[in-house]
Amino acid sequence: MVTRRSRGEGSLFWHEKRQRWIGVVSQGYAPSGKRRTTWVSGRTKTEAKTKLREAQRARDAGLPAGRRDYTVRQAVESWLEHGLAGRDRSTVTNRTILARRHLLPALGSRRLAELTADEVDRWLAAESGQLSTDTLATLLSILRQSIRRAQARDLVQRNVALLCEAPKGTGGRPSKSLSLEQASQLLAAAESTAMHAYVVVSLLTGARTEELRALTWSHLDLDGDANAIPPTPPSIQLWRSVRGNW
Repeated sequence: MVTRRSRGEGSLFWHEKRQRWIGVVSQGYAPSGKRRTTWVSGRTKTEAKTKLREAQRARDAGLPAGRRDYTVRQAVESWLEHGLAGRDRSTVTNRTILARRHLLPALGSRRLAELTADEVDRWLAAESGQLSTDTLATLLSILRQSIRRAQARDLVQRNVALLCEAPKGTGGRPSKSLSLEQASQLLAAAESTAMHAYVVVSLLTGARTEELRALTWSHLDLDGDANAIPPTPPSIQLWRSVRGNW
């Protein structure tokens, strides 16, 4: 004789068409009066029971039910569309390219509620052979922020990406810094030319080219003010840069 499950424990049954065990947990009622439920499934009865208990514990703890059909792709695309408001256009383009080229092909079809930290670790490890450490950290940040946005909208309960760290990637591009000998040759070649002052200031301050191109004499203070409190040394006002913060 089959024992009837107690009220609040949910229901568990075999779905012939899907060939899976299905569990259903009541989540109360929406403001419209419609009953809200969470559905789970498993290939075995034990697997479905485990998921059913997890859904019950989350309900009893007051945690959001989430949506088991919500995918990583949906979360990332939502973040790309709404989570980058106010960012520089180049930043938006860069994050979009990284997400669609490296993140979504690997994890996009995965249900967000079922994504595990091990899967994220394996994905990052696979990408580490072709991407730099900085790019891997950016990809992990994209995933973390996408899941955080889904959390804020009760679409998933936890952010597994917070449990992961970006691995070491490939070596960065070779340095383009001049050696002392190269800098000396550049100074000698620029002497007595209109570029001499530009070259000297570039080498001695390390300022970016887009800042130096906009520099005028009104932005230079060659004397400073020794009587100021505190004393002001000679300075250059670097007032323009095309780079934006992330």
